[in-house]
Amino acid sequence: MTSLPGGTVTFVFTDIEGSTRLLQELGDGYADVTRDHRRLVREAFGARGGTEIDTQGDSFFFSFARARDAVAAAVDAQRALRDHDWPAGSEVRVRMGLHTGEPQVGDEGYLGLDVVRAARISAAGHGGQILVSETTRALLGDQLPDGVQVHDLGRQNLKDIQHEHVYELSVDGAPAGSKPLKTERAGDFDAKIDAYVEQQLERALADPHVATKSAAAGLAVLGLVIAFVIIVLLVVKVLFF
Repeated sequence: MTSLPGGTVTFVFTDIEGSTRLLQELGDGYADVTRDHRRLVREAFGARGGTEIDTQGDSFFFSFARARDAVAAAVDAQRALRDHDWPAGSEVRVRMGLHTGEPQVGDEGYLGLDVVRAARISAAGHGGQILVSETTRALLGDQLPDGVQVHDLGRQNLKDIQHEHVYELSVDGAPAGSKPLKTERAGDFDAKIDAYVEQQLERALADPHVATKSAAAGLAVLGLVIAFVIIVLLVVKVLFF
């Protein structure tokens, strides 16, 4: 996929929170919700130079060549979704997660753990939130979109990630950090994320460079364990014999 942005890339994952509930409430009217949701997100992200990588149901995966464009697009999309006249007075709330890294670009798209990190950050959020990683936050600096404030949510433990310092971008004075991030999730979107993450991890482990590093790390740990056992035996011998 030569058309995909390479080098340093910012990934954005989005999906509708509570889509199953909306479907139950609206019935056939949910088709209008998904159509309008897709249009609003695509317009906002496309206007800022985003590349649509994948879409499944009510979720999107975009990439951007610049972190600031990705953030601006997420803010534009949240405003458009907030101000839209949804059917039957329903409220459509979308969660968004962003992370910046330097992934590999393969025949099937982006490869690497940076994709996993972005997906996990998004899945940990709530509807209406924009969550960004520490790397994306650093690239933003002080150049935030008008009406946007940054809130430090601290270090979070996310599945497959171990930890990530997460920040929330609140739009137009919206409250931030009112709900704890979701480190344990369930639902269709999370199943998609889990499947995508497993695929990325399998590819990473299949990479001979990654495998070599893993083997070296294993040998290093084994060496430390052996050295520790030898030291303990010497101490016991000195004290008791």
